[in-house]
Amino acid sequence: MERLEVKKIKGKTYYYYSKWGRADGGRCRRIWQRYLGTAENILKMIKDKSEKRKPVYAEVFQFGLSKVLWQENEKANVIEIVDKQCKKRQQGLSLGKYISIAAINRAISPVSKLGMWEWFSATSLVRELPEVDEASISAQQFWNHMDKISIEDCQSIWKELILRVLENEKIDLSSISYDGTNYYTFIDTFNTRCSIAKRGKNKQGRANLRQISYALFCAADGHIPLLYDVYDGNKTDVVHFPEALKRFKKLFTILPDKQLLEKNTLIFDKGNNSEDNFKKIDKYKFYFVTSSKLDQHKELTSVSNNSPQFTQCKQDGLESTKTFRINKIFYGKERTFVVSYNTKLFNAQWQTLQADIQKAIKELSELQKKLDDRLNKIVTKGKKPSLDSIKSQCKEILHREYLKDLITIIYSSKEDLPKIEYEINQVVFKTIVDTYLGKNIIVTNRSAWTDEQIVTAYRSQYIIEGVFKDSKDRKHGTWWPQYHWTDSKIHVHALYCTIALLLRAVMLRKVQSTGMKISMPRLLTELETIKEVVNVYETENKKNQETVLTKCSDLQEKLLQIFGLNLKSLQN
Repeated sequence: MERLEVKKIKGKTYYYYSKWGRADGGRCRRIWQRYLGTAENILKMIKDKSEKRKPVYAEVFQFGLSKVLWQENEKANVIEIVDKQCKKRQQGLSLGKYISIAAINRAISPVSKLGMWEWFSATSLVRELPEVDEASISAQQFWNHMDKISIEDCQSIWKELILRVLENEKIDLSSISYDGTNYYTFIDTFNTRCSIAKRGKNKQGRANLRQISYALFCAADGHIPLLYDVYDGNKTDVVHFPEALKRFKKLFTILPDKQLLEKNTLIFDKGNNSEDNFKKIDKYKFYFVTSSKLDQHKELTSVSNNSPQFTQCKQDGLESTKTFRINKIFYGKERTFVVSYNTKLFNAQWQTLQADIQKAIKELSELQKKLDDRLNKIVTKGKKPSLDSIKSQCKEILHREYLKDLITIIYSSKEDLPKIEYEINQVVFKTIVDTYLGKNIIVTNRSAWTDEQIVTAYRSQYIIEGVFKDSKDRKHGTWWPQYHWTDSKIHVHALYCTIALLLRAVMLRKVQSTGMKISMPRLLTELETIKEVVNVYETENKKNQETVLTKCSDLQEKLLQIFGLNLKSLQN
């Protein structure tokens, strides 16, 4: 039993809080007692307590995403690996810490080096790296330290880092995708200090800008980036592929499992196909799955989509796919060809073709009307069109796939003015629909595999395409903004951008290993919205603070559990 006791001492009333109980079944006696003081003291305590609960101000920090990425960064030993490769005097932040800060920023919300402190100071990283201040991560400090890392250092750092991650995470390397992309820059045309950024065929349609090419090998397991390379922007995929294969072969020589190469299958795009490249593949004894252009194999393409040669795939997820296979010589050796037809692909390509035809017909109709108006003297001003200029315009109108074969244009002239007539070739249209749309030609040397296994492996190319798409996302992308304009800094930029991809991939893999189905953008958003709130209270004697997390959804609670995060994490 607990009691409030009152005692009068020298005419003053004092209050005590006590607990009473029977000891060994005997008399009731006091077990413990707490002194509360006079009524005035109790009132003051209540008042102080009430005032304390009203915070003077609150500070809000990004917690969920920055904390998880920091944990993965530590687990991968990024700081130690960079510092081991790039030693500097014990003065200020180490190179490993600069690279880690840059990589985590790229994984969350990329900013320029000028905006690094504003971002950093609003995250939980201020507690992980208390030695960091605004001066230490200024733009100039970042640039100075980036200059201390050579291109060779970048390669050595990545090699040690990926070996560490492969050991920690036990990544399955049986299926690896390869592809290349490019990133446009705003590097000035007359900047001679940058040789890597050059104009080429830009995949974002910015051919007027200098660009940087980037290639990546990516494991199907967890979408883990394994090898990357940065090279000249005007270098095509097929030209760079031999160098990429050489580095890929070297990776397997440093892995503990020397038999891994026999278990691995490399999946790559048909844009890398050439006779020399397949000689390299055969020399290195790689198993591969790729595709080939439909027009290269007329005897396979001409098989009707409704032909009885096709057999329906029975594997889950391939219900809309049917295949047939043959063996034939391809770049010097006999390979297995699997011709696949997919209903979903057919429907998508059908809609695209219809849209392309409608657009082309509309533009040709407008062009025809302009020519007729000039011939009928309705339009008399402006430069007189020539037959060559009209042919050039028509070529541009029909630049989309299949259109130049589908739409026949008849050129003529009257009164020295060009005229056009056009029509859709129905025979060609039916042939394209019956033999081209929905079809893929897959090539492999995994002849013992079933058609279903080969088709599934080929479709895993979407993995690396998804990684590139994420890297270019304007909210959570990793590459842009990219303001560096010297070759050495661009290589360092590529290093920490790829580390960002690695940390995010490991993070997503950990979540998905629990059975949770969640995309990378969703995971980033859910973790990013978990904030840390520090309420600061002021009493007569000192300031106190209390740290809490913002209210979390059920999904966010599960994510915190997966990564072992809770209120105690705020104090560690």
